[in-house]
Amino acid sequence: MNKNEQPRPLSRKEEEIMSLFWQHGPMFIREAVEMMPSPKPHVNTVATFVRGLEAKGWLSREQIGNSYRYSAAVPLKEYRDHSVRGLVDRFFGKSYTSFVSTLVSDEKISTAELRELIEMIEKGKEV
Repeated sequence: MNKNEQPRPLSRKEEEIMSLFWQHGPMFIREAVEMMPSPKPHVNTVATFVRGLEAKGWLSREQIGNSYRYSAAVPLKEYRDHSVRGLVDRFFGKSYTSFVSTLVSDEKISTAELRELIEMIEKGKEV
């Protein structure tokens, strides 16, 4: 996905399926179904979602024998970065300061955790 390209957003179910590929790497649809929590959806249901994700550019496939093995075409970091940027843009006026301030004021992150983050940033570590 290019930085200027606006990917089609993922539904909750699509995100759940993509999480499997991000966590476990390339796999066949039946393998993905086996990793899903119970009650497990039907293979055809998951296949429909996987084909949709491929059409939207989220997954790619390679043919192995008579089957396709799918893998994430968009790295998790890229999706996470885009999602956070979209959240900040829509709800915090494109201000990351406002976003972090809200996290602190809503007690989603403590000042001690914030200090730890600042210290990590100052030391040049990836957060």
